[in-house]
Amino acid sequence: MRLNLPNILAFLRILIAPVMFWLLIDRNNPVFEGIHHSWIDFAAVFLFIFASATDFFDGYIARAWNQKTTIGGVLDPLADKMLMLAAFLGLMLISRANAWIIYIILLREFFITGLRVAAASEGKEIAASMSGKVKTVFQMIAIGFLIMNWRLLGDILLWIALALTLYSGFIYTLNYTKSIKK
Repeated sequence: MRLNLPNILAFLRILIAPVMFWLLIDRNNPVFEGIHHSWIDFAAVFLFIFASATDFFDGYIARAWNQKTTIGGVLDPLADKMLMLAAFLGLMLISRANAWIIYIILLREFFITGLRVAAASEGKEIAASMSGKVKTVFQMIAIGFLIMNWRLLGDILLWIALALTLYSGFIYTLNYTKSIKK
């Protein structure tokens, strides 16, 4: 495994995900005795924002410094999924996010991951689309608002993220279908 900054950033995101999840779901742990829940939320959102920033920088650095690696191509999307899964499940477990929305978003993520694996097994690559990137940004912003328990705007953003998630899933499926026909 080639160790480089983009791969380190992706691996860091993998390490942050369970810590953020723990902060979200185990706020009554004796470790947090005497600490107001809002401070725990602040710590969780800080970790989430930091991890989300590593998502941008690992890809940017890999392209700009010509440090793309095979392991990085696997590690980056895996780290993304682990972070989003931790955030969405944590928010759902503390009743800050609609379970049906989370279910549909996660279902789409697993479906598209399956499509990408199928495409890779055929020697094809389905590159990330602009709609997928916009979807991710809206999901991240919604998660940030929901972690901070800013429900009205967080809920609105989550509904927008759901619509973008479904739309980008349709675009990925369409691109996969086109790649098969070639």
